[in-house]
Amino acid sequence: MTISHLTINKLHSYADYLKWQLEERIELIKGKIYEMSGPSRVHQKLSGRIFLEVGTFLKDKTCEVYSAPFDVRLPKKSNNDRDIYTVVQPDICVVCDHSKLDDKGCLGAPDIVVEILSPGNNVKELKYKYEVYEEAGIKEYWIVSPQDRTFSVYTLKDGKYHPSRIMVEGDIVKSKVLPGFKLDLKALFDKID
Repeated sequence: MTISHLTINKLHSYADYLKWQLEERIELIKGKIYEMSGPSRVHQKLSGRIFLEVGTFLKDKTCEVYSAPFDVRLPKKSNNDRDIYTVVQPDICVVCDHSKLDDKGCLGAPDIVVEILSPGNNVKELKYKYEVYEEAGIKEYWIVSPQDRTFSVYTLKDGKYHPSRIMVEGDIVKSKVLPGFKLDLKALFDKID
């Protein structure tokens, strides 16, 4: 089955999503289907580096780090699969509340999500996901641009995201969710080409 077999204009739930055996990888954002592009080598290199840094920092701590593919379900009304209309697969996410974890992934807002921009997905990452992450109460949203070699952190305060300045090579990323964590952007972007 391919995405072309689905009714694109209809709103879909997580219950629908679970029935599909698709060749393509997709996400649901507010019931709409969004196809995921295949990650590039540079995307995977950056994802691996960030995952390793966060995972090493979290050793012997209570929070856990996960990488895609990993379903994050963001319910609004109820936790019933039929009532969940947003299912995303962030490149990386950090979950500190273990009650949100189950065999399907994460049910509810992770504490941190990381998205690495790829050509063609910028509107999805910068607009649609930004909105659902903010609405869901995800405490930090990290956006990495391999093309520009930039890193931005959006921190939730009073229900709204507040952006860091755009960080570049030479800057150190810190996290309010993970006190003491530091990510050196010079090392992150070193030899990614």
